Amino acid sequence: MIKGIGVSAGVGIGRILLVEEHSLEYTPHEVKDTEAEQARFNGAVETFCRNTEAQAEALKASAGAKEAEIMLGHISIVQDPYLIGEVEKKIAGGTCAEAAFEEMCDMFIQVFSASGDDMTMQRAADVRDVKAGVLGLLLGVSDVKLSDAPPSTILCAKELTPSMIAEIKKENIVGIITETGSTTSHSAILARVLEIPAVMSVPDIMSCAKNTQEAIVDGGDGCVILAPDDVQLGEYTRKRERLLEERRELEKYRGRPTQSADGTVYELVCNIGKPQDAAKALEFDGEGVGLFRTEFLFMDKTSVPTEEEQFTEYKKAAVILKGRPLIIRTLDIGGDKDIPYLGLAKEENPFMGFRAIRYCLKNRELFRTQLRAILRASAFGNVSIMFPLITCVDEVREGKALVEELKSELRAEGTQFDENIKVGIMTETAASGIIADLLAKECDFFSIGTNDLTGYTMAADRGNSDVSYLYSALQPSVLRMIRSIIRAGRECGIPVGMCGEAAADPMMIPLLISFGLTEFSVSAPSVLRVRKSISCWTKERADEVAEKVMSLSTQSEVRDYLKTVV
Repeated sequence: MIKGIGVSAGVGIGRILLVEEHSLEYTPHEVKDTEAEQARFNGAVETFCRNTEAQAEALKASAGAKEAEIMLGHISIVQDPYLIGEVEKKIAGGTCAEAAFEEMCDMFIQVFSASGDDMTMQRAADVRDVKAGVLGLLLGVSDVKLSDAPPSTILCAKELTPSMIAEIKKENIVGIITETGSTTSHSAILARVLEIPAVMSVPDIMSCAKNTQEAIVDGGDGCVILAPDDVQLGEYTRKRERLLEERRELEKYRGRPTQSADGTVYELVCNIGKPQDAAKALEFDGEGVGLFRTEFLFMDKTSVPTEEEQFTEYKKAAVILKGRPLIIRTLDIGGDKDIPYLGLAKEENPFMGFRAIRYCLKNRELFRTQLRAILRASAFGNVSIMFPLITCVDEVREGKALVEELKSELRAEGTQFDENIKVGIMTETAASGIIADLLAKECDFFSIGTNDLTGYTMAADRGNSDVSYLYSALQPSVLRMIRSIIRAGRECGIPVGMCGEAAADPMMIPLLISFGLTEFSVSAPSVLRVRKSISCWTKERADEVAEKVMSLSTQSEVRDYLKTVV
């Protein structure tokens, strides 16, 4: 058995197909006829766009319109004015098209990879996919084609890109294994939508596996078994049938209210990064949006998006949701999430540096533009504003004062907005947890960001394998911090939600019910599973579990106990 990261639940049993990528090596050289070289590059880009549009259509048919946008996003990357402009300059200076394009792609890859943020790092994977596609066309190397894979195939690759997945016939692929990738990668997202069991970050799988070898992929437990014996085949065949039955069972929760076994109703909403994702949230039966990450609007531009551009995007999400809640988080950028055109200085410790609300309060025009756009969009739906990375009351007051100032401006202009728009904060730092009682008096709501809260509380970077054992929301210190934040919110009469990964963890749900959480904000595919999990608990039983958990001293004790009751 080989362990990796399970990114798409389910069990696949089939035969391995090794996906060998063609070499994209070349020798950089100086060009004399720069006009001809520019034409060669333009031709490759045009062909890439045509091919990608065809892949998007194929993906639309197999996965859906929203997923097809992943491929259309690749076209946006290759047509980025800054990237194209810099490549043209390099070619005009005598650099061959391959080297000019690769150099610019590598710059973007380096920026995105260094962010430390899973969703930003995914953009690096997208740029790598685009780079490989255009270089292949420039070098005359054919793409990897997977449309001819036979039934019961398990794809095994170093990296399976969205462009590769767009080529597959869903009914023939029973599993995916890769050496790289994470739960937030676009390939993982597509695997989940296509309901193909997938395990990523499996060390050296390309050298361990053999073509046509029988294998088992368990995307829930994150394990791969090569050449399984009869006992293992029987065990996983039965497990596969159980999982398929559970999936059918989850559909019974579609359209139901989210409530506990004793009738307490909760809000079950989704985390999104683009306005289009609001439709996906509804498609998966989410009840609104608990976190709209606005930084992606900025990352897709070569300059700060205008007020009108932002307003259009926020309004689009609000209209799609038709009065359901839409919590828009203000720009969470800086330090660890770099955007080249902002000219941010490099920092030795970016996670504790000049970012999020700190950056926005010092860059007033940028912040004013975003807040005006959000306020204008609030006239079209149930919109709230959320400030990230709050550590002190001053930050909240300063942000709220700016909101009030902009309200006055809009009134004077005769521009409509929601006069009663709610303003809340992400409680994701140890500081915000410690002074949650003070912050609650200043806010209309809290949303606990458990990913950063865990990292800051434990002083542990989840991307650092040497300390990753410390990074868990089940650590007693993190659980006490979460309980304290929720208690402070409830005592002040404000709702408290959670938009970190812990909100969808079945082991956390009884604890969150006991603590008094009112909103769960999760990824769209997790909605029905979380709704079912909440329905299994009464407050009385959840209190019993929480009382026991809070008496335990270590993460392992907490986890071991919760495994016996969940």
